[in-house]
Amino acid sequence: MQKASWRTCNHTEELAIQHPADEKLQEKAWGAVVPLVGKLKKFYEFSQRLGKLKHLEREQALAKQFAEILHFTLRFDELKMTNPAIQNDFSYYRRTLSRMRINNVPAEGENEVNNELANRMSLFYAEATPMLKTLSDATTKFVSENKNLPIENTTDCLSTMASVCRVMLETPEYRSRFTNEETGNGGCHNTL
Repeated sequence: MQKASWRTCNHTEELAIQHPADEKLQEKAWGAVVPLVGKLKKFYEFSQRLGKLKHLEREQALAKQFAEILHFTLRFDELKMTNPAIQNDFSYYRRTLSRMRINNVPAEGENEVNNELANRMSLFYAEATPMLKTLSDATTKFVSENKNLPIENTTDCLSTMASVCRVMLETPEYRSRFTNEETGNGGCHNTL
């Protein structure tokens, strides 16, 4: 994940809302919000793929990937919780798209989100921590669908990950190996 940021278009949206007859403002606000909704759509689609992760207990490389997914999840949710512009931008997009459909104005751009997907995305982004909820739901689903596996396998896996991170943070030799911004101590802190 790139350094956490969200370029908002709140000011442009506010002006467009205040001056609905100004076509140039409407076009400018629409042009600003469509790429942002494209990002939201990609994050939502990624969250849907999280529910399909399996076989972490058998493949060590996947365990590392799971740790990276957890790190991403926590960073994403932190960004979402600290930036209300994400939901505001998506709400503006939905209102404007609805108005465009009513007025038979074609919505240009590859990032258009249909009503069904927009409703699912709205419910997703309405959660305080949407990625963590998705990950938690996927873990719960995995445990409930695999009754033949002892639940201890899942709890032991999560416990081991937390223990490894704790040791990495407590041991200066290990801690010094993780200094870059993308995978640094924040990953271990977040995973714990």
